[in-house]
Order: sequence, then structure tokens, then C-alpha cells
Amino acid sequence: MRLTDASVAIRPRSPWEALDLGVLLARRHAGLLLASWALVTVPIFALLCLLLWDYPGWAIFAFWWLKPAYERLPLHILARALFGDTPSLKQALKALPGLLRPQLLASLTWRRFSATRSFDLPVLQLEGLSGQARSQRLVVLGQRDAGAASWLTVVGMHLEIALWLGLVSLFYLLLPAQIELDWSWQSLANAAAGEWLWLEHLSNLLYVLVLIVWEPVYVACGFTLYLNRRTALEGWDIELAFRQLRQRLTGVAYALLLGCGLLLLQAPTAVMAASPPPAGPEAARLLKQPLSSQASRHSIEQLLEQPPFEHRETVTRWRFDEQEQADEPSEEQLSGLLELLEKFFKLAEFWNRIDAVALFFEALLWVALLGLAALLVWRYRQWLGAFAGRLGLPQRAATPPSRQLFGLEVAAESLPADVAGTVERLWAEQPRAALGLLYRALLSRLLDDYRLPLHSAHTESEVLRLVQDLEHSELSSFSQALTLHWQNLAYGHSLPPDELRQTLCQDWRRLFDGGVRT
Repeated sequence: MRLTDASVAIRPRSPWEALDLGVLLARRHAGLLLASWALVTVPIFALLCLLLWDYPGWAIFAFWWLKPAYERLPLHILARALFGDTPSLKQALKALPGLLRPQLLASLTWRRFSATRSFDLPVLQLEGLSGQARSQRLVVLGQRDAGAASWLTVVGMHLEIALWLGLVSLFYLLLPAQIELDWSWQSLANAAAGEWLWLEHLSNLLYVLVLIVWEPVYVACGFTLYLNRRTALEGWDIELAFRQLRQRLTGVAYALLLGCGLLLLQAPTAVMAASPPPAGPEAARLLKQPLSSQASRHSIEQLLEQPPFEHRETVTRWRFDEQEQADEPSEEQLSGLLELLEKFFKLAEFWNRIDAVALFFEALLWVALLGLAALLVWRYRQWLGAFAGRLGLPQRAATPPSRQLFGLEVAAESLPADVAGTVERLWAEQPRAALGLLYRALLSRLLDDYRLPLHSAHTESEVLRLVQDLEHSELSSFSQALTLHWQNLAYGHSLPPDELRQTLCQDWRRLFDGGVRT
């Protein structure tokens, strides 16, 4: 696996952006994925129908249960196609037996109902892990994107049911009217008795057709979630940036090494010429010492005895006479002193208990007072804000709007004065730069002119919903058209039509060149 050969941009993404990437990857290789899935699953379904003709429900249940085995082939195709080695249909089918051997029984039994099946499959198939190593790897990978993988399975299950019901309804609508009129309760009862088994097998076939379209997309989304998690954990984007930097510097690396070698060869000679003669026992620094160790110690002691280091003070205090100190207290005096001390300690213990109770009630009163004050401030917060504004009290400054959205610089200073004219000049040679400039200018106007509370966590769809809340039909239509073409170009690499330039530039001039229209 060489990161430089990747057919998509290697960078950390949010889980939902990774799912979008999976849909685009499946659409890029749709022909190969659909053909390989159909060639594997349709014959298996036909065989199950022949073996279980009288039990169509069991036939479709067995086909559905084998889905983890079918999913290994699309993952093999996508993993090779991601790094520029797209297999042919023959090569993919030839690799299928080898893909089915590892841990197939586990995939069809206790792991069958795993909600993160698409996210876990690359660990088994691409990394070849099993047992404890596989469990530890899944714990590390599932710390962030496992929730998105579970939602992918839940939404995919409902999408399968919705598409299958839609195909059944379409089949019913295509029936001739005469056949519908000939139906009766008796014919429906005979169908339940087993005379119309072909109709149940036909509805099962519609479900198989739904899986041909949806299952490769499901596998691709789980694969891109896995790639996104590995990119964040292993720093693939950083490694790729260093590799690209190394490729750019390879041409001048040898010249730099040769120059450094020449400098190193000349350095020892210059150092030897500039270094002083070695210092030995005959050096002047040892023959001209003014003080010995004893003389230096004596000099330090004299210095410490002089101000400000010396500090002398006279202390006067009372003391008992030596005779009074010699007298020892009697036993009566000692017992009285002990009794007095005992009463003092009991009194101190009593007052300590009273102080603890008083401190508890005091704490309760303070808590009640602070709670009441907080409740009053919250209840009358709007009045207090208005009152503070009238008195001219300092208030917290409003947070300035974000100057960077979706990785795009939207500050007014970074945009040209004539946005539409610049877009028209760039469109012929750099359509991506032109459309990006127009989208950045739209975000800047929404921030500055319409005061929309945009921040870096918003998505393009959320921005469109905020624009719709402005109830400005022309601005909303322009924003939807521009966002749609920008997403097709940014994520799908689909160039916009050339006639779109004139339409977008005219709408821009009508909306913004004359000022803000509300």
C-alpha cells in the first residue's frame, strides 16, 4: 500500500463526510461492483429458489443470511482500486474463493448481527487479524467512528425495506387493468395455499435486485469509515505530506550533502588555528594566584563579621531565681491542677460541639441566600441586561463572527472588490478557483451583511437552512444553486457547465452590487 498512489485525498474527515466519500467511491466503480455482485448473488438465489421452491420465505432468508459472505468481494475491489490497482471482473471473481476462507463461520454465526459489520470487515480481510488481536484492534478503531457505522447499518436496513416496497408497488402499478379486475377472494386464497408461489419468488427477486444496487454502497461506506479512522490514528496525511516534501527536496539533497561535507573538512583546520595554546602546570594562571585556601577562608570570615552581614541584638527577659526553680510542686498542687485542666477540656469540648452545629446552620443559611440571589438574577435577567445597558455599564463584547468556514477564508479583506468580474476572468482557466471565490464571497456577505451566526461546525446544508429563514427568495435560490455546484466540484470533482458562469455572475450583481436587500 502506497499512500502516494491513493485515488482520493488522504486527510482526516468527519464520520458523515467519510460516508459521503464512500458513496462517491462506490459510484466511481459502480459498473465493476454491480456486475461482480450480480454474478455472485443471482446464481446463488436461483439455486436456493430451485432447492426451496415450496418454501420461498426460507429461500430469501437463507440468501439474506449469507450477505456477510457476499460483502467480501466489493471490499476487495475497493481496497485495490483505492490505490490505483483496479482489478478486472475476471480477476475479482477469481479471488473470491480465497476471500471466503478466513473466519467465514464466525461471520455467519455470532458476528452476523453486528451493527458495525461493514466497519469491522476491513480488520478481518485487509489486516488479517483474528482472536484477541482483532478484538483489541476493533476497540481502538471503534473509539470514534463506531457510532456512525451502527447508524449506517440501521439506515441501510430501512433503506433496503423502502426500496423493496417501492419496487413491489411499481410492479403492481405496471400490471394490466384486466388482470387486476379478474382477481377475487378465491384466487387470493388459492395464492395463500401455494398455487402462486412464483409471485412470492418474484417479490424475492426484487429484493435481490435492491441488494445489487445498495450493498456495494454499504460496503464502500464502511470501508471509508475504516480508512478515516486509520488516517486519524496513524497520521497518514502527515506521512503523505512528508513524502511529498521529500520528493521535492530529492533534487537538491545531494548538493546540500556535498556542501556540508566541504564545510566539515575545512572546520577542523580553522578551529586548530583559532584555539589558544594548551594550559598545563606551567601556565600563568597557576603561578599568579594572590590567595591560598587558608587566606581566602580567613578573608571570608572577616567579611561576614562586618555589617551588613553581622547582626547583634540584646534580649532582656524575666526568670525565676535559682532557689524557686529548685522547689518542686506538692501532690495537692498537682491534683488541683489536673482537675482544673480536666474541667477546662470538657468545657472546650462542649463549646466545640455547639460551634459545629452553629457552623452547619450558618452554611445552610448562606446556601439558601446564594440560591435565592441566583434565582432572582435568572428570573429578571432580561430586565437586568436592559438596566445595565441604560446605565452604560461595561458589557461582554460580542464574539466576532468566524473568519474561516469549511477551511475557506471568508474575511472581506481576502476578497476582490469586483467579485463577479474576477470570477468571469478565472472561469475559463481555473473553474474551481472561480467557483470557490464566489462561494467564499457568499459566505462573507451572509456573515457581514445579513448577520447570520455561522461558525466552523456548520455544514453546507445548515447554512442553506439559515438562509431560508431569512425569507429572501432570490438569495435562497442563488445560494442553493451555488452550493449544489460547489459540492459537485469540491467532493465529486464534477466541473460545472460553462453557461453557469453568466447566470451566477448576473445573479450576484443583482443581489449584492446594489447593497443588501431585505
